[in-house]
Amino acid sequence: MVCSKCGLPPELCVCETIAKEKQKIFISVVKKRFGKLMTIVSGIDSNDINIKDLLKKFKSKLACGGTFKNNVIELQGNHKIRVKAILIGEGFPESMIEMS
Repeated sequence: MVCSKCGLPPELCVCETIAKEKQKIFISVVKKRFGKLMTIVSGIDSNDINIKDLLKKFKSKLACGGTFKNNVIELQGNHKIRVKAILIGEGFPESMIEMS
């Protein structure tokens, strides 16, 4: 088996690494119903990045609930700083992550 994009075996595939460097990610906190805070992570292209794997890492490291819908990741609670640190640890460049 080889990757259809780069032609390398799955163990050596660099498509996701290259895609991470091109992503412009926005992190914000919004107030939902009943005054609950929700951290919103948007700008990640679900075609290039494995969103389910990333969401699973967020939920386990932050010990919170979350979902992926309408092309954004929603995490329960205010986790802006920690989400940025996790994204940097996953290989996303710090200069492409914007917090509001």
